[in-house]
Amino acid sequence: MKKSFTKTILFAAFLFAVALAGTSCGKKGNITPVTVPDLTTMDVVTTESGTIAYTGGLFNGSTDVSLSSYGICYSATNQTPTTADKKTTDTVILYAYTTKLTGLSPKTTYYARAYAVNSAGTGYGKVVQFTTGDGTTSTGGTVSTLAGNTAADFVDGLGGAALFNSPQGITVGADGNIYVADSFNSAIRKVTAAGDVTTLSGNGSIGYVDGPIATAQFYAPQSLVTDATGNIYVADYGNNNIRKITPAGVVSTFAGSGDAGYADGTGTKATFNSPRGLAIDGSGNIFVADMGNNLIRKITPAGVVTTFAGSRGASYLDNATATSATFNKPNGIAIDANNNIYVAETLNHAIRKITPAGVVTTFVGGNKRTGVVGNPSAIAFDKSWNLFIADQNGRILEITKDKVLKVIAGNGTSGFAEGVGTAGIFNSPQGIAVDAGNNVYVADYYNNRIRKIVLQ
Repeated sequence: MKKSFTKTILFAAFLFAVALAGTSCGKKGNITPVTVPDLTTMDVVTTESGTIAYTGGLFNGSTDVSLSSYGICYSATNQTPTTADKKTTDTVILYAYTTKLTGLSPKTTYYARAYAVNSAGTGYGKVVQFTTGDGTTSTGGTVSTLAGNTAADFVDGLGGAALFNSPQGITVGADGNIYVADSFNSAIRKVTAAGDVTTLSGNGSIGYVDGPIATAQFYAPQSLVTDATGNIYVADYGNNNIRKITPAGVVSTFAGSGDAGYADGTGTKATFNSPRGLAIDGSGNIFVADMGNNLIRKITPAGVVTTFAGSRGASYLDNATATSATFNKPNGIAIDANNNIYVAETLNHAIRKITPAGVVTTFVGGNKRTGVVGNPSAIAFDKSWNLFIADQNGRILEITKDKVLKVIAGNGTSGFAEGVGTAGIFNSPQGIAVDAGNNVYVADYYNNRIRKIVLQ
């Protein structure tokens, strides 16, 4: 009886050891079941020629080492395209890939979606329907100078008699006037529709002084935005903060301590590092392209600063989680009717998109497509939600609400010339804005001018 009991104990111990060994082996191998890839299809932007389109895919989670192929499948007849239809085969950059569709027919509706194949099967993103350009090239807009001339100085006046020094940011206020961040003059200038230039605040000297607009000082302001009640917010680049100018003519510090750094918080307890672009949504929240921190920050109307997107590393990474994505010196910023945020990234040659849910994708361009939008420095929507882009390389671009990419002015060379479309020449355009009449205004940095483009 005792012998039988001993055998039973030994056998049980053996089974436990086998089970434990199996568990240990599983842990050591870190075996995770392979699942079908989960993807998001990026926006599709087409060209005027109608033969080319740009899009991409985003993995909603980590990429799988067992992936055998991935890209975009598309068709003009199959509304749920598969890998049996036309497709691209692309290279993943960590969580995402961008691609170029070629051989398309003008003025044709297509259906596209991201795909990826692994050992578990083929995963697809949602279908995106798009219509290609009609095959004609627009003549662009008529470019002229509204104010300023080539000389760099600090002079108020009418048209060419007024002088700027490296104008950077530009916005159109609710009053119809144009406001300019005159960077090297450390001043905020006001330009009427007739081209009459006056100084709203700043005296041409670098400083950091709040108070009445007549005595307030700034340090190389980069961009501005106005709210519904007429307040003007300024990205005060050199002072590392966001300033506020009230309609009553009082300047205050809305957010930022004045020291370069990174900290969320309320008002002056928050810190920024070389804030660049500004945009405001319908609820009065301000979004900041915090260039030195490679982040997109959010400021509530109460002045509470949080980090909305980015993880401080200077690189290029789309991601399904906003704070896991990365940017490289984000510059301009704009918000559409659905509260999607668009970011112009000069060094990544891209316009990035951040959804309200925090998904970061490449809207157009990128390091694989450096010539598509060039070196975008600023972006702005018109009232019909067409997106305008200032390319530092000397072009002004438009992406229509139907996602057709056009060149409306400039030809990629630096210089100065008035004219229609590509005959108009710029020298490092840095700021862009659109008025209620769909006139486009450009802060032409090295030409020290405010240019006006009347669309055809």
